[in-house]
Parts: sequence; structure tokens; C-alpha cells
Amino acid sequence: MKTQAAILWERGGPWSVEEIDLDSPRHGEVLVELGGSGLCHSDEHVRTADLPWPLPMIGGHEGAGTVVQTGTGVGNLKAGDRVIFGFIPACGRCSACSAGMQNLCELGQFLGTGTQISDHSSRHHARGTDLGLMCLLGTFAQHTVVSEANCIKIDDDIALDVACLLGCGVVTGWGSAVFAGGVRAGDTAVVIGVGGIGINAVQGAVFAGAQHVIAVDPVAFKRDKALEFGATHAVSSSDEAAILVQDLTHGLGANAVVNATGVGEGQQIGHSLAMTAKRGTVVVTNLHRATEEVVSLNALDLVLAEKRLVGSLFGSANPRLHIPKLLSLYRSGHLKLNELATRTYKLDDINTGYQDMRDGRNLRGVISF
Repeated sequence: MKTQAAILWERGGPWSVEEIDLDSPRHGEVLVELGGSGLCHSDEHVRTADLPWPLPMIGGHEGAGTVVQTGTGVGNLKAGDRVIFGFIPACGRCSACSAGMQNLCELGQFLGTGTQISDHSSRHHARGTDLGLMCLLGTFAQHTVVSEANCIKIDDDIALDVACLLGCGVVTGWGSAVFAGGVRAGDTAVVIGVGGIGINAVQGAVFAGAQHVIAVDPVAFKRDKALEFGATHAVSSSDEAAILVQDLTHGLGANAVVNATGVGEGQQIGHSLAMTAKRGTVVVTNLHRATEEVVSLNALDLVLAEKRLVGSLFGSANPRLHIPKLLSLYRSGHLKLNELATRTYKLDDINTGYQDMRDGRNLRGVISF
């Protein structure tokens, strides 16, 4: 079939919205008509080569849509079902999935290949060449073919251009505070960077009962939004945050610090560790440049105060368990989703959406199909 998609043909270039040829789904795959897709910074990382994944590539990994057709062997989905894509496939059978670590499913090793995990070939084509898919999904398209392992079935009561936000940013941010950071009632939590990930780390820390939630971002608009989402304080730098933490905790430090800036920096890890309490946790959930190999921190402080430095993928959450749970929290009014979508765009306006992200104008831009 013919459909429209946003393709990245070269590093640093724009997204090109054009017609593509899309094959029918094969064994274990489904054809999905997209209803919404978030504009996540991870796709920008591919454009800038922070993630040096192969091109050409259809972007997008935060999406939701309606199943149009199923391939052979698909047992849990049928045409008409509505799904959210988990950008980490969850097979349910590998050692990681069996141990409750669906976010680290062994199929995730193929994330950067861009090809179908069933047979490592492509279903998407343009200009006479095969196209890769961002995180095996390619949600910057009116239609896409993906593995059943990436699909979480949802009810019909939530708009798809709202539900799509749970495909990455919401769960990643929330889980970084609650699951990886272990924020509990009465804690002090700091969130460094208040974009699509950080704002949800704020939401998670607030819901977990943190007494102090300090949002850090140089953009005034984002600091104001963080306060709207429940942060108790908002400052513009880590230096300001460190002073505030010392004052609020009487010198004990923060129980959890979540690093959620658009592009991670090794030096920031040291700053975050320095404001962390004994047995406190620094969560690195933002992506760093693939070439970065130096992290600055006080290793003696790490040992003597038994501080923890942990990485977190998809917020250390299990997509099939926690996406439905967070949808339930949204229905009950405990999770803000509508307020996250600062602006909506048509697919043709994707480059404008990403410029707005770079300019700090959005918490999350959303393509509404």
C-alpha cells in the first residue's frame, strides 16, 4: 500500500515527508494506522548522530493507533483493536522478561537495526531503497508495520493522540522517579531537565508522596509548567538546586536525583551525585552521546556515603504492566496527559515541531493524524 511518512535521509538534515510503499505484515506482525505520535528527543539524537543508527530511517517511537491487518501467527490482536506501541519489544519468554524486566527484553538488541525483528528485513520502502524504523516502530507515518511484541492493547475511551504519550515519555519519566529512583513519601527529589521525560519524573515523584520536588531547567516556561505539575520548587541550574537541597534537608541531601536533560553530560552526573543523600540514588535516564566516555564524579563520596548511580531504560518499567496502570491513573485524574501536549502538529509540520522542541517551547509536541 501507499502511505505518508517522515524520513531522515542524512545526518543533520530535515525530516522529509513523502510517499512510501508499505508491505503487508508477515508472521507475528501487524499493520497499524497511526492516531498520534509524540515528538521525542531520542529521534533528534539520531538526526544529530548522538545515536549513530543507520539511515535512511522513518522516525518516531512514541505512538498509538488502530490495527488494520494482522499477519500469520498473531494471536492476541485483531483488526480494529487500538494499541499503544512500547518502543521496547516484550516477548514475554526470554530470561529478562521472565525475570520481570520487560524493558530489557532480549529483542531490544535489535532496536538500532531498524529492521523487522521477525526476519531482519524491511517492510517500508521509498526512492527504490529499504527504510529503517526508529526503535522498530516508525511512528512518524500514517501507517506502519510492527511486531506484535511492541503492541499493548488498550480500551477505546482515550484519544490516540493522548494515549501515544505513554509509549515513551510518560512511563520513562514516571518510572525514573518511582521505580529506578525509589522515591517514597517524605523524600526530597530533584529532576534535572523538564522536557517530555523530566516533567513526568516530576509527576511520578509527586504521586509517590515526595515532600520536596525540585525541578531544574534554564527555560522559564518549563519551570512554570513544573510547578503546575506539582513541583514544590523550580530553579534554573544545578548549583541553585544544590543550595536549595541543603537548606530544605538540613544538609542531608536529596533522596533521588533524576537526570533528564535533552542531551546528557558526564559532568552533570557528578553535580547530581554531590547533592544526593547517603544511600540516595542518581538516575541517568537521558541519553548521552554515543562517543562520550568520560564521567566526572567523586568516587570516594560514592563509596563512603553508599550512594547509588543507576541507568534506567523506559523508566525501569514493564510496558505490559505499567502502561495500563498509568492509563488507569489518568482516568482517575491522578496523571496529567492532556496537559503534556503543549502543541499538536500535522505530519507535514514535523520540522516545525522539532524546532519548537529545540527552542524550549514544548513539554511534548504531538503529531495528530
